[in-house]
Amino acid sequence: MLARIHRPARNAMQSGQANSREWVLEFEPEEARRIDPLMGWTGSGDTKGQVRLKFDTREEAVAFAQRHRIPFQVFEPKEAKRIVRAYADNFKFGRKTNWTH
Repeated sequence: MLARIHRPARNAMQSGQANSREWVLEFEPEEARRIDPLMGWTGSGDTKGQVRLKFDTREEAVAFAQRHRIPFQVFEPKEAKRIVRAYADNFKFGRKTNWTH
């Protein structure tokens, strides 16, 4: 019953940082998923896979896991490299690349 503590990556449809600042505690799956022969749905007998706890800070998530004696692993997030550009940079005199129109 190992738990993962991490900050989830933002959705591909997001351009901002909404809902990506919280920390999540999720449990590793204990058994493999199986396909239901009648309906074709995937399922599992592992009910801990449905649990997803959200915390404001990493320390709160770690404290919760320690208080409830849950073995855990913390995954630090990779910070995104931001390139700040302005529209006016397309027309400045000292451009590094040529204008292609």
